[in-house]
Amino acid sequence: MPSIPVFIIAFLAAVVVTPVVRGLSTRLGVVDRPDGVRKIHRHPIPLLGGLALFIAIAFTIVFAMHAGWLPGPHIKEKYLFGILIAASLLVIGGGLDDRFNLRPSRQILWPIIAAAVIVASGIGVVYVTNPLGGQLFLNRISYTVLWWKGIPYRFTLLADTFTFLWLLGMTYTTKFLDGLDGLVSGITVIGAIVLAFVSVTRDVAQPDTAILALIVAGAFLGFLLFNFHPAKIFLGEGGSTLAGFLLGTLAIISGGKIATTLLVIGLPLLDAALVIVRRALWERRSPASGDRSHLHFRLLDLGWTQRKVVLFYWCIAALFGVSTFVLQGWEKLIAFAMIGGIIFFASVATMTLHKK
Repeated sequence: MPSIPVFIIAFLAAVVVTPVVRGLSTRLGVVDRPDGVRKIHRHPIPLLGGLALFIAIAFTIVFAMHAGWLPGPHIKEKYLFGILIAASLLVIGGGLDDRFNLRPSRQILWPIIAAAVIVASGIGVVYVTNPLGGQLFLNRISYTVLWWKGIPYRFTLLADTFTFLWLLGMTYTTKFLDGLDGLVSGITVIGAIVLAFVSVTRDVAQPDTAILALIVAGAFLGFLLFNFHPAKIFLGEGGSTLAGFLLGTLAIISGGKIATTLLVIGLPLLDAALVIVRRALWERRSPASGDRSHLHFRLLDLGWTQRKVVLFYWCIAALFGVSTFVLQGWEKLIAFAMIGGIIFFASVATMTLHKK
């Protein structure tokens, strides 16, 4: 099985290409300058990390296709092209935002188009498992949009809408989380590895999906060598959105493992949801506006080091990710509720201690 080779190739590709992109980012002036509030690094750090990741992932996918490892029974060729096109759009849009600081209304266009590309490529959720038992099928209502070479292309109302919203949610979860060195990169590695192992379990049996997941994991791990504190390069807008987008796509392809991915990324997801609700409903301002209300910033304000906060997030992601191999149905729902409890008590504790 070529899982180990593709992981190593993606890792080495990222290790080789990241310093090159770092130099390019510096020469182009696409750097993140400290502001002493949210940007707490001491000197300008190159951005465009998403470009390095895209090159490493795209190179390894093309290599795997040339070697005959991809596509496979569950990952069609059009899926791979859709993923590469969507990823390139996120990297382009993210690069433009890093350079020109686009308005939120223009930033969101790129994730929207990228998610639409994934849906158009045929990647979608056919059903979701009901935690209380049974399955909820989302493909019952569909409309034929066009015929191409005798093949019908359909819009499946519930499945495509769910896929679209799921991808946007995952994309913005990692975007909002990207505030500390290596935080998003590490969680992406953990999530991709968990999904790779899930893909080769007896119930799922999708080795080709595991190959794709390990390509993502290897590339992000190679990038992490330069992104962990003190970071030499940042993910940038393109990299931070690409991370969640790829995890969301892998979750769909690997037999609709939405619950598994939610457990891995549950802590930042619920934290982001809490921050969005507070900004929009309580403070009456844009959810996209920045501040230090995220849990990882509050932990820093209490005196935790960057590495300590990042390792805390990684441990939570790994712990609940591994738990998916033993938990069933409603037990996963309880585990997700436990993450909500961690967020609640951590939020209350950090706010109380900060006031003191």
